Amino acid sequence: MPAGSVEGVIFDLGGVLIDWDPMRVYRDVFRGDEARAADFLARICTQDWNELQDAGRGLDEATRERIVLFPEFEAEIRAYYGRWVEMIGGPIPGTAGILRELKSLGLRVFALSNWSGETFPKVRHEFPELDLFEEIFLSGDHGCTKPDAKFYRIALGRIGLEAGKLAFIDDNVRNIEGARRLGMKTAVFTTAEALRADLRALGIALAP
Repeated sequence: MPAGSVEGVIFDLGGVLIDWDPMRVYRDVFRGDEARAADFLARICTQDWNELQDAGRGLDEATRERIVLFPEFEAEIRAYYGRWVEMIGGPIPGTAGILRELKSLGLRVFALSNWSGETFPKVRHEFPELDLFEEIFLSGDHGCTKPDAKFYRIALGRIGLEAGKLAFIDDNVRNIEGARRLGMKTAVFTTAEALRADLRALGIALAP
């Protein structure tokens, strides 16, 4: 394999392989009122709050903490993890095909995801493409989240390849920058079609 070539690819899961969106639940909770649903997710059950659970905090503890702060929204807060499975919209079109093609080319493939260890098992069985990964690194299992360098280094240590031999895919630019700082090649995910072109630009022989 030529020097500098990619030998492994690391995928984010939510937003890259699996469609996850809390608005699926909160549009229903707020009876179709998009503004109220968006405000609730911006102020109360926020992404920053969710990431604490991704880092290993228990869902029950997190729910109680929000209810203490916002008792008038108890029912809505309980819906976040009570109806969490409904936030999953299925596979993102085209990404699993790229994953399979990478495997067929002999590249090693991994997943590195900010995901609670309590919620992941609820949907793990619904996505057979997850079986293609050599290993799945979940933030909830390791007590740290992207873009913390510690989480990437845990994966790098287990994978056993130099960072420069790996391509990292994520839909979050903040996480991309974290991987890039450690020397990984990167691709910001927008669509499967764009990802295919980005990986080809990194020298991976995917079909056009």
